[in-house]
Amino acid sequence: MSGSSRGRAISLLLGLICAALAPELRAQPRVVIDRAVVRFIAPEAGGVRSPRFIFERELAFEARLEALADPDRVPGSEPYRERHVRAALERHIAETLLASLRIEPEPSAAELKRLTEAARLILYERVGGAGVFEQAARGEGLEAREQLAVLRRQARASLYLDRMVAPMLKPSDAELSLIHKTAPPALRDRPLAEVSGVLRRWYVGRRLAAALQSFFQNARSRLEITLIGDGV
Repeated sequence: MSGSSRGRAISLLLGLICAALAPELRAQPRVVIDRAVVRFIAPEAGGVRSPRFIFERELAFEARLEALADPDRVPGSEPYRERHVRAALERHIAETLLASLRIEPEPSAAELKRLTEAARLILYERVGGAGVFEQAARGEGLEAREQLAVLRRQARASLYLDRMVAPMLKPSDAELSLIHKTAPPALRDRPLAEVSGVLRRWYVGRRLAAALQSFFQNARSRLEITLIGDGV
């Protein structure tokens, strides 16, 4: 069968299938699994030829994480507020843009895997533990592969900041000793040797958050952000 004949046969077959299923499909209720709520365009991400989209469940999940990390959050209140959605949106865009930039030298798969797990631990401690993180993911129906995509994006963004902007992923022992003196009481009141790992992740997490916020503010003039529908 020639290519054109095969194409016509496939088109005819699809038409017959659609015609046969049409009454049944019309009878089924429409179920929305997810929807895009934000579109953004930036030169770093390919410009107008490559618009990026943020989906409702992921943004709601990230807003929950921002709320859980908020020291002023009232326990038992709504999962997140408008300021948490805004913070999640800005962080998501900054991470996406940074993750799309070229890193020299290009990281290996093993390095990205290690940084992804490091990002997971930083996030666990930022929101109050693995159980709290998983509960937030269940609240928005995020599966393990979707959670992993968020962590991989964070890992690549953090590596770009560390390599191409300023070292921040591996603070020295001298830095940790100074940080320990001004850390929150839960860390400051215990010997450095006991809390060095937690202290290091806390410090790296704070530095990354500040760098992401700074990057977003500098990129705002180059961004075109469009809200789609009602949002989260």
